[in-house]
Amino acid sequence: MVKTIAAALAGLLCMSATALARAENWPSRPITLVVPLAPGGSTDATARLIAQKLPKELGQPVVVENRAGAGGNIGAAFVAKAAPDGYTFLMHTTTLVTNVTLYKNMPLDVQKDLTPVSRVSLIPNVLMVNTDFPAKTLAEFIAYVKARKGVVNYGSAGNGTSQHLSGSLLGQMAGANMTHVPYKGGAPANTDLLAGQIQAVFSPMVEILPFIDSGKLRPLAVTTAQRSPRLPDVPAVAEALPGYEVVLWNGVWAPAGTPPAIVQRMNHAINAVLNDPDVRKILNDQGSAPAGDTPEDFRKLVNTEIKKWGDLVKSSGARIE
Repeated sequence: MVKTIAAALAGLLCMSATALARAENWPSRPITLVVPLAPGGSTDATARLIAQKLPKELGQPVVVENRAGAGGNIGAAFVAKAAPDGYTFLMHTTTLVTNVTLYKNMPLDVQKDLTPVSRVSLIPNVLMVNTDFPAKTLAEFIAYVKARKGVVNYGSAGNGTSQHLSGSLLGQMAGANMTHVPYKGGAPANTDLLAGQIQAVFSPMVEILPFIDSGKLRPLAVTTAQRSPRLPDVPAVAEALPGYEVVLWNGVWAPAGTPPAIVQRMNHAINAVLNDPDVRKILNDQGSAPAGDTPEDFRKLVNTEIKKWGDLVKSSGARIE
């Protein structure tokens, strides 16, 4: 019995020493940052910006790999099953915590199979309308919708997305029912808004700014609690509906079991990149805000957001089998 316990302890010590050595030598080869969404979107752009700067901090290349599908679940599940050796990370968005409630059959347990590393940026959604739409302000928009229940169609990137839930929450709080029109991505929704096929969208600022700057679409409000420095003249929905807030964020995860020393070093590297003046300017110019934090704080946020977004999903009635 004593020999068995001693052997077990020796084995554990050997494993610990191996893990420590691995962490001390990390990274010794290129790192893969998986983006579970199609190339060209806001998350992909932010991931590539971070990946471009991380080699200065880590001494190794960081390669972005897109694995899209199932609302980001395919890429997330791929990372969850990857070796926890510090060479595969996930860059995902609020959608990941929303999917916990939205999907009946999740291919991973977000809280058990992934290790939070750091949040990266905050992205407000913007309530947009076609320039021919009668409402010129948020108050006029709410009044218009309330007077025409169900007539106003708003588009989103799909059921359960932050765009969908932004509209659902506004409708609930204002007593202004709109008809949700889900698309396969934000781009086609914006295209139909430009063409007047739908009346509104709640689109991530990063994706919609070119249409705002060119005057092709009219912004009525942002979904963050405060106004965005990028659009200081556009009010927050909360100014008309106190308590309203929908914040889209993205962040980095590692497979569960990744050595804490590696998680901490990647966290420090990400935060160093986010403090780079050039990176901060690029994020601010595109309507994002740097949002680095500690792994512990990010874990707490994820746990809180799973409940918050879960409640929004349930109240919206969205469900994916």
